[in-house]
Amino acid sequence: MALLHSQSSSSSFCHLLASFFTILCLVLLVQPLAVSSAVIMSMRNHHIHGHHRRPMLQANQSTCALFAGTWVRDDTYPMYESSQCPFIDAKFNCKMNGRPDSGYLKYRWQPLNCELPRFNGLDFLLKMKGKTVMFVGDSLGRNQWESLICMIYAAAPETQTQMIKGDPLSTFKFLAMSFYRAPYLVEIDIVKGMRVLKLEDINGNGKYWRAADVLSFNTGHWWSHEGWDYMESKGTLYQDMDRLVALDKALRTWANWADTNVDRTKTRVFFQSISPTHYKIAQSTKNSVQLELCAFKGASYGHPQYFYQLVNIVTGAYLFNQNVSVKMCRPNEWSAGATSTTTKNCYGETAPMSGTIYPGAYPDQMRVVDAVMREMTNPAYLLDITMLSELRKDGHPSIYSGDSNSEKKANPDNADCSHWCLPGLPDTWNQLFSAALFN
Repeated sequence: MALLHSQSSSSSFCHLLASFFTILCLVLLVQPLAVSSAVIMSMRNHHIHGHHRRPMLQANQSTCALFAGTWVRDDTYPMYESSQCPFIDAKFNCKMNGRPDSGYLKYRWQPLNCELPRFNGLDFLLKMKGKTVMFVGDSLGRNQWESLICMIYAAAPETQTQMIKGDPLSTFKFLAMSFYRAPYLVEIDIVKGMRVLKLEDINGNGKYWRAADVLSFNTGHWWSHEGWDYMESKGTLYQDMDRLVALDKALRTWANWADTNVDRTKTRVFFQSISPTHYKIAQSTKNSVQLELCAFKGASYGHPQYFYQLVNIVTGAYLFNQNVSVKMCRPNEWSAGATSTTTKNCYGETAPMSGTIYPGAYPDQMRVVDAVMREMTNPAYLLDITMLSELRKDGHPSIYSGDSNSEKKANPDNADCSHWCLPGLPDTWNQLFSAALFN
């Protein structure tokens, strides 16, 4: 659908207004069942305060800021070769899938005021002997789990191992190290043939986590997908709701479970911060504006500010003689970690971005994580990989994610810019994880 600027001021403006109200009606017709805008605004103001400042929980150390630093070239990396680790999922095995460059593997993370210890697989095995490690979350958690398996296996490649893959639970029997797939952390149940995401229910999943000696949780990316038919909150079903509010509810359910059910004298609890994506973001040009009705910065689908911004942009386009195209898309989706400074996706990237400062707006999802963590009785250790990962636009599988179709590989729009190559960036996550666990 498009609103085309005409030469006649009065008639075109009337036409513009009529078209706008047509769009508004269409939006209202397709709007799903949702939490009211007033409730959303109230919850955001209450839970996601301090919107313009970065959270304080950026490093958990008093003497070493592990998560503030820069990437430096180091030819002693990577710590293992993909050909030597048979446990890597095809979608993470970039070299096997034909990625021709290897420079992205030759970088290590250098904290600003200390040294990050190089990972020692044998030392990790000795210290964790008789203990269990479980990663819980989505495919980014699996990315990290497989990375740690490879790092440990590289230290003792002759040791007999066993990999048992299942859904939701997969286990690597060398060191007792498991991955439990729970992309939302909270439950998603089938009720009368419908997938219901239960924002206040976690016990069905949680009963499998309690026995671990080390727990590492993550969530984030799946909240922009629609892996449900309904969300349930406090006994009420919603076809959809503001995704940040839904994430906030789910994380508070998880935090309450962790505070109530995990014995911190026996179990270490980690939470991995949001892993950023690097997908292309549409930009305005001098003579045209593309409106994606789910993507206005700071305004949610169904939020009054959403329609206010729509009016402003359409009116502004008229006044400045711009053409306006309107793209209808699903509500409240975020591109996890992507920022307004992104102009292209990860396709063709071969080296990290330079600098030590977060190169864009801090993700709203992390503000939710920060707010929830602050209110926990026993906060999890925040493995804050967001900024250092944001600098690694080169570390994604891109078109080398397992699809052998040459036509798809030739199209940058098919690039996987959310997961990470192995070996690659998740190895650094695990160096940080190990440093936090033992130091």
